[in-house]
Amino acid sequence: MNPRIESLEKMLGGPRDGALLRFSLGNEYLKAGAPDKAAAQFQAAVERDPSYSAAWKALGKAAAEAGDAATAIAAYEQGIRVAETRGDIQAAKEMNVFLRRLQKAAGG
Repeated sequence: MNPRIESLEKMLGGPRDGALLRFSLGNEYLKAGAPDKAAAQFQAAVERDPSYSAAWKALGKAAAEAGDAATAIAAYEQGIRVAETRGDIQAAKEMNVFLRRLQKAAGG
């Protein structure tokens, strides 16, 4: 197993378990080619901090890579709302692009 993933997993459930830890673990799972596990961690990140636009974007990416277009679309839609509310215009633009690609691929 990846030592970085092991190190992050040891912190789960502890005092440092929060949105940033879950986001970091999700990124490591994505790099390791485990989008399902990554999506679960990004989902946990946005549950802990619903205004974390980067985690919404990452959740959309991981879900798309895992073949879960419906979850990816929902994550991007929510992420766009969050990013726009926070004034994170670049993240909103990027998610809009990814969302349109997914919708086009899904025939919608």
